[in-house]
Amino acid sequence: MYELYGIGSPSVCKVPILLEELGLSYRFVPVDVVAGDQFAPEFVRLSPNNKVPLLIDHAPADGGGPLPIWESGAILLYLAEKEGRFLPEGVRARAEAMAWLFWQASGLSPMSGQAAHFIQYDLPGSDYSEQRYWKECNRLYAVLDRQLRGRAHVLGSYSIVDMACYSWIRLAAFIRQDLAAFPDLARWADAMAARPAVMRAYAAIDAWPASTATKEERFAGMCGHDASVVR
Repeated sequence: MYELYGIGSPSVCKVPILLEELGLSYRFVPVDVVAGDQFAPEFVRLSPNNKVPLLIDHAPADGGGPLPIWESGAILLYLAEKEGRFLPEGVRARAEAMAWLFWQASGLSPMSGQAAHFIQYDLPGSDYSEQRYWKECNRLYAVLDRQLRGRAHVLGSYSIVDMACYSWIRLAAFIRQDLAAFPDLARWADAMAARPAVMRAYAAIDAWPASTATKEERFAGMCGHDASVVR
């Protein structure tokens, strides 16, 4: 049994997609990041960077006590290795998988998150920031579109890289990206959305408690302090 701590954010959403693809049972534990639940000492003890997602494996392979895993990429890699699925074998195939998984973690994920922050949640007056992150996301979309040319999936075969990337590409309209400009990326996104496990994952996510925070409250929660201090 697994426990998944988080909210319905793209970084968290990667994990239930993989759990559903693997057919594993899990329980969702909501963490109200706007209210600051991620800074509670008992949570920081398990997730030192006080971020979600956090996964607890109550039946780790070593037979020991519950094992906490934090950082979404690490969680995907842990589950794929433990179950022996959705991660290619062989030196070259695995090297390519690691490159794209870390590309997502170091580029697509943080840039999309910053674009969402400045486009949707920031207070007025940050046109430069909006353009900076919109343009970088647009460039990253082009990189992924080229990689998908003539391929059904990012690595050719379906893997955790697809799951990691999809949760952010699903956000395209939210950060004002037009997938029509990226035909191979759009084709792949449609195919991902149609996967039964992906549909089950997002149906479960939709049932999680929704945040009622205002844009100002979200801004303050993302910054870790009151928004009035920043502007």
